[in-house]
Amino acid sequence: MSPNPPINRWLVVVGAVSIQLALGAIYAWSVFTSRLTDPSGPYAFSASETAWVFSAGLATFAVVMVLAGRWLKVVGPRRLAVGAGLLLGAGYALGGLFGSSFWVQLLTIGAMGGAGIGLGYVVPIAVGIKWFPDRKGLITGLAVAGFGFGATLWVKLAGTWFGGLLETSAVFGLPGVQSVFLIYGAVFAALVLAGSLVMVNPPEGYLPAGWKPPAPTAKAHHGTVDFSAREMLHTPQFYMLWVVFMCNALAGLMVIYSIALFGVDALRYRGVADATAITGTAMAWYAIFNGLGRIAWGLVSDRIGRKPAVVLMATLQGVVVLLTYHLFISYGMVNGFIVAAALIGFNFGGNFALFPAATADLFGDKNVGGNYGWLFTSYGVAGISGPLLAGWFKDAAQGTGHPVAWMTPFVIAGVACLLGALVMALTQRPHPPHPLPEAVATAR
Repeated sequence: MSPNPPINRWLVVVGAVSIQLALGAIYAWSVFTSRLTDPSGPYAFSASETAWVFSAGLATFAVVMVLAGRWLKVVGPRRLAVGAGLLLGAGYALGGLFGSSFWVQLLTIGAMGGAGIGLGYVVPIAVGIKWFPDRKGLITGLAVAGFGFGATLWVKLAGTWFGGLLETSAVFGLPGVQSVFLIYGAVFAALVLAGSLVMVNPPEGYLPAGWKPPAPTAKAHHGTVDFSAREMLHTPQFYMLWVVFMCNALAGLMVIYSIALFGVDALRYRGVADATAITGTAMAWYAIFNGLGRIAWGLVSDRIGRKPAVVLMATLQGVVVLLTYHLFISYGMVNGFIVAAALIGFNFGGNFALFPAATADLFGDKNVGGNYGWLFTSYGVAGISGPLLAGWFKDAAQGTGHPVAWMTPFVIAGVACLLGALVMALTQRPHPPHPLPEAVATAR
């Protein structure tokens, strides 16, 4: 019999969403870029400098996640989540108090904030999969949906809701950007600490009522055979999955970083009024559909399988990204621009439901926290290459504001997604690292 669980497993989902709402802070970065790059403002950063802050956060996020996967077994999910909340909150608070220069923002918002996100991100995913082995796609989607929805919340609160914190706040007399950082630091810490209260693993041997795991076979073990990180890293399937994730993430992260910049360039060049407000709307819809995509793609993958879902998602993303420049940016189509942003966000969000579940399917549920941490290093590479790709071409345009500056990065990102779809189509399930019970019995 399955042991009685100490809590209702759906409370874990509520705690996961609370944590992920705060961790989604990093996707709200675009709302700050126009003020940070304003040459007449208090910061006057270059586009590449703002890209470096964003990329530092993403890279640190990915690297620390590898360590967090190891520490999870040692300190437990609740303590790891508490540490994540304190570190994330401190990074933003210090960025608010002292972040008047590029280097301070790089260290506080980028490095410290990214490290806090990396510590916390793996916790609700690993805990959720253990509580919901029967619904891996759905639960990973729900567990990380808050990340996408959180970005919407922080973008709108900073930009337009209630007058916009960037316009109305001046905590301790700080400029708008730093004032918002300080407020957000306190809020992020509170949300993660609240969610940590229900971050506990189920008892050993727990199974959902009425559910039995499928019997493992050499050809289809579906997460019932556990690979250690070392064993996983010796399979070609890990590296194929790594490449697919990196290709998909590059496109989404490039758009997250630069959506305000390329949107304003394209719309102003075509004579569209209120370009800034329209790009703010596009950012919000991107983030909303980012959250919805995590849930929707998780449900789709539970029905059609993880591999077909990844192939379909990557193909759609490649097509939409290629069309975004050639149709929506080139011709200043306002509604089309918003639709494109929403679709890119929807497909990008799907990565964070599909790849944790795919990692569990291919390499087992038991070590999914650590194993997914290794896979997530691909996101760190994409976090550097995607934003910097966009920032470099923007700076190379030398302030002309012509949207043609964005053509090359969009083509590169779209082709990368299509390449990822091809690699996923060629990926097969790895052989189990140890003989399965029926194989041992046959040998005897």
